[in-house]
Amino acid sequence: MLLKNITAVALGGAAGTFLRYGINLWTLPAGYPFGTLIVNISGSFLLGFLTAWLAAKPMPSWVTAGAGVGFCGGFTTMSTLASDTVLLSAADPYAPLFYLAVSIFGGLAAALIGIASGTFFTKYQAKRRAGS
Repeated sequence: MLLKNITAVALGGAAGTFLRYGINLWTLPAGYPFGTLIVNISGSFLLGFLTAWLAAKPMPSWVTAGAGVGFCGGFTTMSTLASDTVLLSAADPYAPLFYLAVSIFGGLAAALIGIASGTFFTKYQAKRRAGS
């Protein structure tokens, strides 16, 4: 079982990292770290959604580990957030404050919305299965 979890985390992490890299390349010409904002906020939403949705399902631990720790962990990035913050401070001492506020509060809001969406989706699926 442990080997399945490790494999799922590794494969999920590789997929999440690959997607993050692609998004960062796509947004690089903007000259602002939009890619990091996009992946961290959408990753927070996705992890919140998966947490609520997968908790209500009888899933093997390797699935939840691969999706949460693996994919979402590889997709989101704290180190790039820190690096972007330092780079922004070189141009304008106030730019990092806005960036961090959007990142932190946007991530929290996205996670809460993700949890609410996952819970709603789970209830919706259960209702459809019950025929209501």
